[in-house]
Amino acid sequence: MIEVEGLHHVSVAVRDLKKAREFYSGKLKFQEIDRPPFKSKGVWYKVGNQQLHLLEHPNGETLREGGIDSVDGHFAVWVKSYKKTIEWLDEIGVPYDARPNSVAGFAQIYILDVDHNVIEFDAPYGS
Repeated sequence: MIEVEGLHHVSVAVRDLKKAREFYSGKLKFQEIDRPPFKSKGVWYKVGNQQLHLLEHPNGETLREGGIDSVDGHFAVWVKSYKKTIEWLDEIGVPYDARPNSVAGFAQIYILDVDHNVIEFDAPYGS
């Protein structure tokens, strides 16, 4: 049996690492961390106790083209405040699909990064 201790990281493919870094580091203010000198291009972020790894895909064939779709593959980040997250997204001009009364048991906000990777922000109801 596998003894799971937790999720270590999520990797997402990006077309242009520079543009992706501008979005994740510049707009979302995710904290960059050191990355080993792999042959591939990428950047790593600390997200709570886990990591997000962006990997520049050489031909982009694995990347999606559609709009926000919560049923598609995505990763979710737990945030302290639904209201402050909405305010921040409005301030930086990132479109979103807000679900303040989601049946999930918490509020949800969905956005797309520059490569149409779906990102979900979750927060306590009414926060």
